[in-house]
Amino acid sequence: MNSSAQGLRDALLQRYADGERNFRGEDLDFGVLDLRGANLAAADFSGSFIVADFAGANLSGCRFDRANVKTCDFRGADLRGASFAGAAIDGAEFDAAGVAAAEFEGASQQSHVYRNGEKPHAV
Repeated sequence: MNSSAQGLRDALLQRYADGERNFRGEDLDFGVLDLRGANLAAADFSGSFIVADFAGANLSGCRFDRANVKTCDFRGADLRGASFAGAAIDGAEFDAAGVAAAEFEGASQQSHVYRNGEKPHAV
């Protein structure tokens, strides 16, 4: 992880620790953010552009609505109640448990738009 990504990661985690949950519309793509195992439950990343490794993170109740999460790694993350409505998920990696626990209505992947109850394939 480059120093810009490290600084952004540290600032994001500090803001969360200070009680902030609204990260809507943020540009979080200065290298791959290493957020493996982080607790970001109930954070709102709607409309954000994110390049991150969320493997094993607690993302329960998170909103990624209309966000660009292409290439993010969500394998092993707790995605119970997470929403990816209208999100761009091309290249994102999910495991079966994460896919089953989250909502993807309106999310797009390689020109396919997911309908209500439809889920992307897990890696």
